[in-house]
Amino acid sequence: MKRLSGWDAVLLYSEAPNVHMHTLKIAVIELDPDRRGFDIEAFRRVIHSRLYLLEPFCYQLVDIPFKLHHPMWRENCDVDLNYHVRPWRLPAPGGRRELDEAIGEIASTPLKRDRPLWEMYFVEGLTDGRIAVVGKIHHALADGVAAANLLARGMDLASGPERDRDSYTPDPAPTRAALLRSAFADHLRHVGRIPRTVGYTVRGLNRVRRSSRKLSPDLARPFEAPPTFMNHHLTPQRKFATATLALADIKETCKHLGVTINDMVLALSAGGLRKLLLRHDGSADHPLVASVPVSYDRSPDRISGNYFTGMLVGLPVDAPDPLERVQRAHDYANDAKESQNLLGPEFVTRWAAYFPPAQTEALFRRLADSKERNKMMNLNVSNVPGPREHGRVGGALVTEIYSVGPLTAGCAVNITVWSYVDQLNISVLCDGATMDDPHEITDAMIEEFVEVRTAAGLSEQLTVIEAALAQA
Repeated sequence: MKRLSGWDAVLLYSEAPNVHMHTLKIAVIELDPDRRGFDIEAFRRVIHSRLYLLEPFCYQLVDIPFKLHHPMWRENCDVDLNYHVRPWRLPAPGGRRELDEAIGEIASTPLKRDRPLWEMYFVEGLTDGRIAVVGKIHHALADGVAAANLLARGMDLASGPERDRDSYTPDPAPTRAALLRSAFADHLRHVGRIPRTVGYTVRGLNRVRRSSRKLSPDLARPFEAPPTFMNHHLTPQRKFATATLALADIKETCKHLGVTINDMVLALSAGGLRKLLLRHDGSADHPLVASVPVSYDRSPDRISGNYFTGMLVGLPVDAPDPLERVQRAHDYANDAKESQNLLGPEFVTRWAAYFPPAQTEALFRRLADSKERNKMMNLNVSNVPGPREHGRVGGALVTEIYSVGPLTAGCAVNITVWSYVDQLNISVLCDGATMDDPHEITDAMIEEFVEVRTAAGLSEQLTVIEAALAQA
């Protein structure tokens, strides 16, 4: 048994019927002609053989009586792979659009709390004899870095603890008395850590007070997110879209303009969203505010837990010139990083340990039910470096990987970018009321990339990734 950290617990408490807190990991897998018999039963056998490396898949959530403390993970619990690994078949022609629509349906239902908080869907019917595996993992279980490491283990890209594969034995369920004793002991430990948490906070506030840095008046700040078509009360339905760019094209453009890949992802998001704001709202006069997760523990061995903070970054949708959008995205990101470093990246996560469970859960439920727009932020945007070499599942080649995080209350769009070998893969999640087709966003981002390259004097012809699914 182990306690959820305060931040893990907050990600659990923030879930509501219309705000699902699972993340999605999608792998497209190419089957050789002699392996076309690889079916869901064979895939379940692969997962079973690697379950000893995927410890978080064996964690079950255990609530504390009377919500006296954050829940605990019961480790080494029973795992029914017939329940967790599920079949799905796409309609013809089985291309990117059909896969994206299926993933939207998969994303539209929450994970059940009485089972380990994950599901996998074995998706058949893709073109060229391919299959896809869609992993649905609760954010309380793993952040982007941990999920990437977990994925690497599942694809034979990273080793795990050496032990007998057949040594897995479920742990007994804890008694009510044991849970209460553990809660009391952990509360005492949390009280003992208060002086260090206060000291960390005071040092951060002193750095902010001594800083000579001034925010420019036009920089988007917390509580100044403008109203947009993306910001409204969420529906439970989810829609999903993907697109693929060549990582080499991205790197060439970044090098030419003197910016990072993160800067370029923010700029493409800003340019793509500017087009949609003009289309749906008729104006794009103010920068948007994006919550960008930043990890402060990138250990390659970490496969569970959440060690990140949300950095609020301005998206310059109001800039009419594509190169100006790139430069301002770069400047806004640097400003946000400086502010985060002044206060300390662990400021919120350290204090989250002291959030009262019942009251925090009720607060998030009210936010999810509220018809008021989110004034702090407009959307989530993240960029996660994925594996640099091809993975395999059961010996079959993984040709593409996509990932997306959850929507948050009042923010109906999430843009997540994962790099994989030679690809930069874009995923967009939105709710059912925001737009009929979220490929509007992926198409606009690709159009923006062409505009940036053209304005920079680079070729507007983008490299085609032959291994990837054809664009929708």
